Amino acid sequence: METSTALQLVELNRQFYADFGKNFSATRQCIQPGVRKTLSMLAGTERILDLGCGNGELARTLAQAGFHGTYLGLDFSLPLLADAGSQPEGFSAGFREADLTADDWDTSLFTTHYSLITAFAVLHHIPGLDMRRSILQKVHSLLEPDGKFIHSNWQFLNSEKLKARIQPWSAAHLSAADVDGGDYLLDWRSGGLGLRYAHHFSAQELSQLTTETGFRLVESFFSDGEGGRLGLYQVWERV
Repeated sequence: METSTALQLVELNRQFYADFGKNFSATRQCIQPGVRKTLSMLAGTERILDLGCGNGELARTLAQAGFHGTYLGLDFSLPLLADAGSQPEGFSAGFREADLTADDWDTSLFTTHYSLITAFAVLHHIPGLDMRRSILQKVHSLLEPDGKFIHSNWQFLNSEKLKARIQPWSAAHLSAADVDGGDYLLDWRSGGLGLRYAHHFSAQELSQLTTETGFRLVESFFSDGEGGRLGLYQVWERV
């Protein structure tokens, strides 16, 4: 994928979450079953960096579970971050505006390393192999030795209903030749009509990214939605 195309898709998604952040937040008032399963793996004392933290629902769930480690959430959507600021009294969670596709999003985080970094429903919105590798390499650098990276990726092709939301690339002034295999344009219909870019990852693609960016796969499972197959979750460990 050409850099200019990747940046165009980044801007498409940035505009979507600026325009529809409030509507999107209203549909995300509880964590997904797969996310809850990964939380059962925690000791409760981790130093967590949550990439694409959205409306802060993960932090609220951690607070309710008695988590007493540290938590920092990053997101580029100001409407979602505004909702994230509402946390249970006595729970210390930090939130920061950051665009993961920017070259320098991690420069202010080098003062500490994290035992756990999460990216739930984030990587499938990152266009192009180069940009994904860059972000994953930064994740690797921000983790402690043996630190874990837990992420989920939308498996929308496993749903006939979601496949019906796929739109032609011409709606974004692009063609199929401009994008990579596995790339799709999907519509949004709550509070208006919007468009989002998403990549449908295969297990083979993720396996290649794991080894290329210095991780090893610890666990992989499907969860969420109809048939429990709308999210592909993986736990990676820094090598």
